[in-house]
Amino acid sequence: MRSKSVFAVLLLSSALAGACTPHARVVYVATPPPPAVREEIRVAPGPGYVWVAGHHRWEGHAYVWVPGHWEKTHHHRWVEGHWAHDHHGWYWIEGHWA
Repeated sequence: MRSKSVFAVLLLSSALAGACTPHARVVYVATPPPPAVREEIRVAPGPGYVWVAGHHRWEGHAYVWVPGHWEKTHHHRWVEGHWAHDHHGWYWIEGHWA
């Protein structure tokens, strides 16, 4: 019982560290993501846009590339999403405005 409680606390801590919404859930992947795809960043569509880099998303059986895109700034700093690793495996931390 104690080990289940410890695991639940660790899982909740990881979820809170990587969550950008209250409903985010952590999905662990055993294999690391492949290297990022080199993207051509075109000219911004206008002033006040920030480039959100592409990334690999886990689709349950394989990684799939999600292309980068321009996003209108919210007058905050964009924190890029990234893959992180702990003793459970690899997990995605969503990008967000800080």
